[in-house]
Amino acid sequence: MGANTPLVLPLAEAAPLGERWVGGKAARLSELLAAGYRVPDGFCVTTRAYQQFVEDGGLKNGIDMEMERKAMSSMRWEEIWDAALRIRTDFLRTPVPSDISEPIIAAFRSLAAPSCAVRSSAVGEDSAARSYAGLHESIVGVTSENALLDAVRVVWASLWSDAALLYRRELGLDTGTSAMAVVVQELVAMDRSGVGFGRDPREPTEDRQVVEAVPGLCQDLVDGAVDPDRWLIRRSTGAIIDWHPGIRTGQSEDPLLDDGDVGLIHRTLNTIEATFGWPPDIEWTGRGTDFTLLQARPVTTGALGEEDDQRRWYLSLRPGKSKLEALCKRVAEDLIPELEAEGDRLAEESIEDLADAALADAIDTRAVIHARWKQIYWDEFIPFAHGVRQLGTYYNDVVKPDDPYEFVAILRHQPMLAADRNSALCQLAVYLESRPALLAQLRRLAADRSTFSSETWWSLRKSVAAADGGSRFLERLDQICRQHMDVAYHGEQLDQRPDLVLHTVVEMASIGVAAVAGSASAHATTPYEYERRLLAAVGPERHDEARSVIAIARLSWRLRDDDNVLLGRIEKQLLRAAKAAAERLERSQRLEAGARITTESAALLSAALRDGMGGRVILQDRGEPTRESSFTAAGETPRQIVGQPAAPGLVTARARGVRTTDDLKRFPAGEVLICDAIQPTMSHIVPLAAAIIERRGGMLIHGAIIARELGIPCVNGVSDAVLSIADDEIVTVDGYLGIVTIGPPEFDIETAASP
Repeated sequence: MGANTPLVLPLAEAAPLGERWVGGKAARLSELLAAGYRVPDGFCVTTRAYQQFVEDGGLKNGIDMEMERKAMSSMRWEEIWDAALRIRTDFLRTPVPSDISEPIIAAFRSLAAPSCAVRSSAVGEDSAARSYAGLHESIVGVTSENALLDAVRVVWASLWSDAALLYRRELGLDTGTSAMAVVVQELVAMDRSGVGFGRDPREPTEDRQVVEAVPGLCQDLVDGAVDPDRWLIRRSTGAIIDWHPGIRTGQSEDPLLDDGDVGLIHRTLNTIEATFGWPPDIEWTGRGTDFTLLQARPVTTGALGEEDDQRRWYLSLRPGKSKLEALCKRVAEDLIPELEAEGDRLAEESIEDLADAALADAIDTRAVIHARWKQIYWDEFIPFAHGVRQLGTYYNDVVKPDDPYEFVAILRHQPMLAADRNSALCQLAVYLESRPALLAQLRRLAADRSTFSSETWWSLRKSVAAADGGSRFLERLDQICRQHMDVAYHGEQLDQRPDLVLHTVVEMASIGVAAVAGSASAHATTPYEYERRLLAAVGPERHDEARSVIAIARLSWRLRDDDNVLLGRIEKQLLRAAKAAAERLERSQRLEAGARITTESAALLSAALRDGMGGRVILQDRGEPTRESSFTAAGETPRQIVGQPAAPGLVTARARGVRTTDDLKRFPAGEVLICDAIQPTMSHIVPLAAAIIERRGGMLIHGAIIARELGIPCVNGVSDAVLSIADDEIVTVDGYLGIVTIGPPEFDIETAASP
């Protein structure tokens, strides 16, 4: 049909056109209408409209760039979300041409209801083989023409959503051939809505059906915003096997549906199966004569495998509004205070003088505590990061900025533990700047790259204390170590490594604190000006909603940074106990002196303490990575590496890798920091960096956050960056495009080659 395919057509006419042009959802709804079922009036925007919009708007190049930037199999979910956000922003900033918008608006004006629902209808969606639930967008409550065009563009863009990109192979996504149709229907608002399954999807061979109901819109059930009542029904007879009430504040104890309502849904499920030949999964609203089908598709019968489990976990990282609000309350009011108090309690415990068995108990207890908090981190802290992502999507949908990460400006200058530490370091550097003689002495001491030991440090302290201002400097340095460095990094207790803090402070003072901190305060626009921009875009009627989104995002931004620091304190307390055990085993010559102690070796050390007469303890040291590039053949160096643009700016400087704790004191100011990932426990050296290159990718990971805060260019998602770029190599970091160029800039090469 091609160019003759209509851009818009009534739902009743969709099925004969074929799923290639109308998608799965529109085809099913059209078939229900033809079979005489009550379905909300509406129309379909065909895939031809999508293809024409993408072509006329020049969007294909942007999608191609995101798909080719990096192999999808090697992208973290943070990077996938970033790519989807950039695509979504491009779609929303691209006007819908009049030859597409006019027939859409004309069809919208013909609807009788004042409000409509806009839903995806992808090719292959709503099939028996796979469920695409959660992969594409639906927008409910659209009342204006402009809002309708925005909603259509959001649904189009959701063909390339983070969830869809994760399942790119399953969906058969191809930038040259993929397309999205859209269903627009009158919004039918009834007092009861829900879903029904012609077979129990958990046990499809059993003689059971499942019905769920919530008050109000079905979208609240689909989004997980409201807990539903649930019925189990005999497929064969319609008899109710069980009823389980939903948990809802202020609800009546009575079921939301009576026996007649449940019987109607049972009969509808059976007649749809008889008509179409597959057990249905339906969405419905209303009761009695108002009963209306919103959607019907085959119950997904595919076996659940590993990919499905990954998708469940991935989608759990995008909690709905009510779940996110509940998670926000739990993290802020319960988990973070508990985590902080647990770290304080463990730090106050005196364990060094315990008997061997008691110290072994302390190690085991700390290991259990550490494991528990790591699990909480995965289960609750990581999903809590969606508060920031929710703001990103919300801001970009209404403001439509040129920079898809402009929303980050709203989050600047939140009180974070890592920021408090860096502020304390800057204040100490200011003190040192005002004492040139002391600074010169400390610069000589910091330049010593010899192996650190507590004995060496106490010897150095005597000479520092004798200098003018030295005693005061040491007091403040000790205070910083106690208050801010009580964490672990790469198996080291940082409060036991004052040489690392000394290095950072000396470097800060040497280049001038203004140069370190100035970029952080150089932003011309304050966070509250961006907040006002958002409020103006949403309009007064949505101010409360927007402020709620901002408040959750700011809390998420701050606490998702603090939780890393606080978890680092728990890890440090486990290491503290393990190292106390190691020292005893060294003294009894059962452990080689200087063995690398990690949280993984704690259990072995605990067992060795309990076995007082045991033999020699052998710890497995995984060692440090070697510098062998995975990009090219041996002996070759890549000229350019493409990553994710994480913080804008362009810098050319020498590279310096940070792979171990000792690398922290070998990092000089003004070089490019290359690492696996910037962690809050080591970010005190970031203000020294001219730019950042990270292996781990994502706009909202810690390295990107602090880079944007300080105005430092950052490219992340660079595979094996710390292994592939040699120290002292000249690199150019392009934070606008996400490109790292290795070697001198081309014009330098040309100049050197010219006579």
